[in-house]
Amino acid sequence: MSGILDSVNQRTQLVGQNRLELLLFRLNGRQRFGINVFKVREVLQCPPLTSIPKQNSLVRGVAHIRGQTISVIDLSMATGGRKIEDLQSAFIVIAEYNRSVQGFLVGAVERIINTNWDAIMPPPKGTGRASYLTAVTEMDNELIEILDVEKILNEISPLNAEVSPEVASTLTQQVNNKEKIIFIADDSSVARSQVRKALTALGLEIELAKNGLEALKRLKEIAAETGDVTDKVGVLVSDIEMPEMDGYTLTAEIKNTPELQNLHVVLHTSLSGVFNQAMVKKVGADDFIAKFHPDELATAVQKWLVEAQ
Repeated sequence: MSGILDSVNQRTQLVGQNRLELLLFRLNGRQRFGINVFKVREVLQCPPLTSIPKQNSLVRGVAHIRGQTISVIDLSMATGGRKIEDLQSAFIVIAEYNRSVQGFLVGAVERIINTNWDAIMPPPKGTGRASYLTAVTEMDNELIEILDVEKILNEISPLNAEVSPEVASTLTQQVNNKEKIIFIADDSSVARSQVRKALTALGLEIELAKNGLEALKRLKEIAAETGDVTDKVGVLVSDIEMPEMDGYTLTAEIKNTPELQNLHVVLHTSLSGVFNQAMVKKVGADDFIAKFHPDELATAVQKWLVEAQ
């Protein structure tokens, strides 16, 4: 166990090669879950938690860690399961999502696995927890479930996805071609909804895809109809973490395909840091926006729509 805890921070500094590293953990049962190591700051034995009046029932308390006060969310309860009772043997996974730091209470932490993005698949339909999953993968003939953390966080503290009136009043003034569409690719249903809501202020039609592979296929279909995808699509806003094909690979495929390569690509992700800035340049993306600030996203998309005119 100490080896896992010691290696997490080092692994978050690794530069990826179209691969995904998952920290595996359990909640109350035998089912294994995974979280992207690049979002993990630290893993530690659960410290004493302090209850806060009127806090959300899914928040077990706050922990004071290295001078910072961090809310601790019971991931089992957040996904419809029973409370993690034994806090003394439990762990906290400290992670950064959407420009903030959270602690996720889990029953046990196992190890880190290395896999390729094309081995990450959409969740099966009809499973009880399906609404809380963004993807699944297989290890040792066992299904690993990857949770939709953005959905969980939004249920606890909903984000305002609307553009401010001040920004909204300026957005459509510079966009002349109203026939073009904005294309969004994101595996989280909550994130797709948030991005769509923010970008409706631009007054253009919006098309959605659930992962990079689905987006690439659809963009190629549009290009086959028009000759060049930019005849119809003004800009692509893509998440990075997606099953079957991640945003980095999607961007590289677009920039290496003649009928797609002129499309402006904005990578929009809860991942952050120097690693992502380096990868954005490597794959040829036009912009990188950290989730989630509607004014910032809409303004960036407007900029690239104007460039595309």
